[in-house]
Amino acid sequence: MTRGGREILFEFVAQGGTIKATAIDPATGIEASILGPASAPRATLSEAARRKLDYVLKRRAP
Repeated sequence: MTRGGREILFEFVAQGGTIKATAIDPATGIEASILGPASAPRATLSEAARRKLDYVLKRRAP
């Protein structure tokens, strides 16, 4: 998925009743993960993981 001209990769891993959603910035290799209920829509989990990735990237910016 691209957002604002930046590509973001998503990975979903089911762990019991939860899903771990990871957003990855391929340019830097930085990842951010969140856990959510297995019943949550993937779009919701993707958006939460993307927001966390944006936060992590801003914190690491010089």
